[in-house]
Amino acid sequence: MKKIGFLSFGHWANHPSYKARTASDTLLQSIDLAVAAEEIGLDGAYFRVHHFARQLASPFPLLSAIGAKTSKIEIGTGVIDMRYENPLYMVEDASAADLISEGRLQLGISRGSPEQVIDGWRAFGYEPAEGETDADMGRKKALEFLERLNGEGFAEPNPNPMFPNPPGLLRLEPHSEGLRERIWWGAASNATAVWAAENGMHLQSSTLKYDENGKPFHVQQAEQIRLYKEAWKKAGHQHEPRVSVSRSIFALVTEQDRYYFGEQGKGADSFGYIESDKRAIFGKSYAAEPEKLIADLAQDEAIQEADTLLLTIPNTLGVDYNVHILSSILKYIAPELGWR
Repeated sequence: MKKIGFLSFGHWANHPSYKARTASDTLLQSIDLAVAAEEIGLDGAYFRVHHFARQLASPFPLLSAIGAKTSKIEIGTGVIDMRYENPLYMVEDASAADLISEGRLQLGISRGSPEQVIDGWRAFGYEPAEGETDADMGRKKALEFLERLNGEGFAEPNPNPMFPNPPGLLRLEPHSEGLRERIWWGAASNATAVWAAENGMHLQSSTLKYDENGKPFHVQQAEQIRLYKEAWKKAGHQHEPRVSVSRSIFALVTEQDRYYFGEQGKGADSFGYIESDKRAIFGKSYAAEPEKLIADLAQDEAIQEADTLLLTIPNTLGVDYNVHILSSILKYIAPELGWR
């Protein structure tokens, strides 16, 4: 049994073939898709977060809106770049969104990846401390975010407050009990996966990671997951770890499917550089008739190791077509592979 969700990049552009041509289109369609996904039995609605781009950037209003219009589906991100965040304000936003959804938030965070602009976090007013890298800054902010989610008081109360204070140090409000145990870390390397486990975060592993040994992508990703699970066990956390992997998977069941994605299934792993000094490996897309797709996916070691599968979707093709894509996976693929 696996949890299956969708992951939307939240693109929009004024293109004649796009259903999402404006930011408003993308936001409203994201809500509609999450509602529809819950209705067909999907487990999660997840969204990418990018700045300075025509993509979803401010997740908490969207997550809150989805939380208010749904009742079961998990709602999350993959991932929030912590270099851009104020950890304390983020605690307030995340807790409010979690309370609105009645405890369904599954928040993916990370130290971030290359963005559309150079050092965009500087424009947001953030600067690494002396001797730190921007990655160090992102991880330090993540740890502060985790600490403040615990709900312990840390701020000295004003002796003459506008409203009466409870006794002792004050915490951030609102506080959402249990949210600390539903934070995920997006890891691109084996070392950061281990770090995530040591700090009690679930693991998100996407369709790329640093190439650490030249093996096929799904094998390297499976090795990363096993290292994470070993580190979690060693750390002795009380709650159970979760692991998600992202995949582009398309069951070709209509002529429209074949038109859009028929060529994608012929691809393979590829290599490139998302940072100048680190070679990355990118996982292939899966697109085929259901019978072949089932056989191909059965060989994916990382999917077997994970408990959650996030299906990357072409959000610009609109709500109805994406519901068709997701429904096809639930109908033709998931039962045959034991995911359902």
